[in-house]
Amino acid sequence: MNLGSFNKTVKQYRQGNMTAAFGTELITLGSTSIPNLMLKFYKQIGISDEEMMLLIQLFRIRTEEKKLNPTPEYLSGYLTNSVEKIKELLNRLLNDEIITSTQYYHNDADEVFTGYDLEPLMEKLSEIWACAKVQEIEQTQFLLESHNKKNQPPAYEGNLYHTFEKEFGRPLSPMEIAQIQRWTEDFSNDDFILEALRRAVLMGKLNFKYIDSILLEWKKNNLRTQRDIENYDDEFKHKRARVPAKQKKRYAREADEQKEFFKTLYMG
Repeated sequence: MNLGSFNKTVKQYRQGNMTAAFGTELITLGSTSIPNLMLKFYKQIGISDEEMMLLIQLFRIRTEEKKLNPTPEYLSGYLTNSVEKIKELLNRLLNDEIITSTQYYHNDADEVFTGYDLEPLMEKLSEIWACAKVQEIEQTQFLLESHNKKNQPPAYEGNLYHTFEKEFGRPLSPMEIAQIQRWTEDFSNDDFILEALRRAVLMGKLNFKYIDSILLEWKKNNLRTQRDIENYDDEFKHKRARVPAKQKKRYAREADEQKEFFKTLYMG
């Protein structure tokens, strides 16, 4: 059925001006718009290259010539395939529910006829697009989360950093965060770091330098467990207990002399 055959305008062209006539017809006949999504996903729908070319011609004939039911013989005028091959391709598209046959009603002719319906193709295309879009969204979300996690300050990644902020009574600086990161690389167990922090709090020396000195001492002596620390503390206490009283006084005197020396440096 040719819906355009009832009202077709024919132009009389001037002689000797075929180039201009070509340009005019190139514009007036328009173009066939094939969605890029269709060209992108037709393979995933299960459409072969030959079937896709046939579909493009169905689109063009439907748009330009208003034919909704072109015969294989008619289509063979625009395709390199034989009539038998076009019949085979049409049957394949129908069987695969890429296209279907639908009844149409033409008002001007008061006629009902059967034509090809491309709606199933659009449905399949929308399903493929939706699946691809979901994957794209999931991939984008994954990349964003990975990026945010990579660039997020580690002070907000675990209780260790929150504990430091709580004890110090303020947010940690970037340098302090980096220092804690180095400690976590040296000690796989965060309890070591928390224990050093606890001792600094008890000693009233709440600063990173003091905490670092404690951890360096443990690392130097290859302490790996809480039990190792306890044994090390006990051994240190026993060593101090065995130091003679005179030596203790000498250590104390030397410490006082060092303090006085440092005072002169700052006061001088």
